[in-house]
Amino acid sequence: MKQSIALVTLSVSDLERSLRFYTALGWEPGFHNAEVAFFQMNGFVFGLYARSNFEDELGARCDPDVQNFSLAHNVSSEAEVDKIMEQARRAGASLLREPVRREWGGYSGYFADPDGHAWEVAVNPAWVISDDGRVTMSPA
Repeated sequence: MKQSIALVTLSVSDLERSLRFYTALGWEPGFHNAEVAFFQMNGFVFGLYARSNFEDELGARCDPDVQNFSLAHNVSSEAEVDKIMEQARRAGASLLREPVRREWGGYSGYFADPDGHAWEVAVNPAWVISDDGRVTMSPA
């Protein structure tokens, strides 16, 4: 298996509410219907899937109370972290942790989308971000 990810899909309780939230962040879906929405990202696709339809597809029930992961959006400056955290708050996000300087040299904060999915907004001085948002780790 190649070391790559083509699609990240989140199960959501209310697809229309989630669409409103992510479009308020400035995102535009490349495709959506009553069950799913897909956003073209920088090298992969991000999906929102109505929970009942996602469970049918998956063949298993989802536990909406279990959030053992976070997604991250990396940017180039602390000011951009602050701007995006405020944009997410205005869009209806719950702020989980205000941005702070981290022991690893970066600056980041966390918010939760309407279904409680955790998003980190961070600047990592050891990583390079291209104009299209692709992140490259600096060699160790």
